[in-house]
Amino acid sequence: MTAPDLEPLPDGVLETLRQVSTSTIATQLYKRGFRQPQLLGVKPISEVADGFVGEAFTMRFIPMREDVDGVDPYRSGNTFQWEAFEALQPGQVLVVDSYRTATAASGGDMLMTRAWKRGAAAVVTDGGLRDGHVLAQMPFPTYASEITITTRAAQHHVADLNVPIGCAGVAVYPGDVLIGDRDGVLVIPRHLAAEVAEQGLEQEKLEAFVSTKIHAGEPLWGNYPPGDEVKAEYQASLKEADGSPGPGENPS
Repeated sequence: MTAPDLEPLPDGVLETLRQVSTSTIATQLYKRGFRQPQLLGVKPISEVADGFVGEAFTMRFIPMREDVDGVDPYRSGNTFQWEAFEALQPGQVLVVDSYRTATAASGGDMLMTRAWKRGAAAVVTDGGLRDGHVLAQMPFPTYASEITITTRAAQHHVADLNVPIGCAGVAVYPGDVLIGDRDGVLVIPRHLAAEVAEQGLEQEKLEAFVSTKIHAGEPLWGNYPPGDEVKAEYQASLKEADGSPGPGENPS
């Protein structure tokens, strides 16, 4: 396991992303040519954690094989899973490539609790998680495709950590930014995180303005997507809100 050498994200990027919906981020990524950034089929397990934003720490599973993986993972010598949870840093998201197989769990409440107590942002897998009744009430974001009772060692071998993986059909590189809410999880390429955060927040503000018009009974045409006239109205509303003089006005 070798952690990638990554430049820190600019200050405030993750905090800004927490103010932006996954739908808005998906739109921002679509504008940049990323058509499917969502981990399809991956759903929130916790009923009390609203969502997360964090940087990817990846784990790759392959099918277990009987001559390599014994009944007791400790005695088999494959301790990557425990190493991963002990290496998680505050704000990181453990993203597990379970090759979309939920016949055995990717982990259970003990491991999820350890991630929570280490300050991790979330655990995400395209496979299953155990102890769903516990995870549902844990104030820590967990995402999976299924609740699976069977233990991980019955099906999965942990092959590698902090390497590029595929999770639910989406490429995830160590250090990519993931964002999750009640609708699901998206992957933001790390180098785009700052501009997606900034422009996503601006989109949120503009669409909040547009929403008031749609709720007032106005038509979609010209309003959504917003045309030039609506954008001008929005900019005027911002100037009015902060007291700045509009075009042609003299400051008092």
